[in-house]
Amino acid sequence: MIKNPLNKIIASFSKKEKISIISQDKNEKLSEFINFQEVEKVYKELNSLIGLDNIKELVKEIKAFVIIDQKRKEKNLFTEPLVFHMIFSGSPGTGKTTVARILGKLFSSLHILDSGHIIEVERADLVGEFVGQTAQKVKSKVEEALGGILFIDEAYSLARGGKKDFGKEAIDTLVKAMEDHKNDFILILAGYKEEMEYFLMSNPGLKSRFPIYLEFRDYSIEQLMQIAEIIAQKRQYQITLEGKRALYNILLRNQLTNDNRNYGNAREVRNIIEKAIRKQALRLSNHHYLSKEDLIYLKADDFKRL
Repeated sequence: MIKNPLNKIIASFSKKEKISIISQDKNEKLSEFINFQEVEKVYKELNSLIGLDNIKELVKEIKAFVIIDQKRKEKNLFTEPLVFHMIFSGSPGTGKTTVARILGKLFSSLHILDSGHIIEVERADLVGEFVGQTAQKVKSKVEEALGGILFIDEAYSLARGGKKDFGKEAIDTLVKAMEDHKNDFILILAGYKEEMEYFLMSNPGLKSRFPIYLEFRDYSIEQLMQIAEIIAQKRQYQITLEGKRALYNILLRNQLTNDNRNYGNAREVRNIIEKAIRKQALRLSNHHYLSKEDLIYLKADDFKRL
């Protein structure tokens, strides 16, 4: 017997129409917990980055977990919040800070974090010079990060120093904050791979508190070329074929002559493009008439002596 007038109306629909209504109702329930429009923006921003396939896969997993977790709640099944504290390991210029900012937006749109803002700090922001300073500095930064992400770059530097160094106190205070504010913020520690592995061994209870370990691999020369084109296009420049050959040779030379640890990756590519733009400006400065194409193209000469 159908008592609800709405149910009576739905009963008269076809099976396909009923499924459509039920699906819409479920999506409306999920939309109370997930801002799908913002999630799509995050996907778009992340997918615009070259490489980072393991990070892109993680984002899919996090979204899927939140959806399934909510469905389990609707079925009165046991649920427990996952811990999202992370380790980012990799060379400078491989996108660690950029990804941390994107993840802040993701966690906010999924209602994992209240705001998703990011507080970026380094050793000097956490370690004091006198007794009592360090714990207070760490607590202050944690409080700033509540509802968002606390991102510590070159985190391994906290474990350096002798017996009189307060880096260990900073680590101990962070560990306590992770327990006291378990679901209130996400801690991301970033740095070189080898140093981060040593750092995690500096405190017995540290490694187990970071279930997500992401390696940011160095870009290939082909990927760096793609990044260079994107950087140029955003500034409304284009690189000629000869210019691309010159840039490729620069990247190849840098990769062969530099220690990979110290090679700047995407950051270095941005610097090269900016230098080439200045070289182009110098090359064109004495011309009385310049076409639109003249102002757009970066040529091989603009990449020489970089």
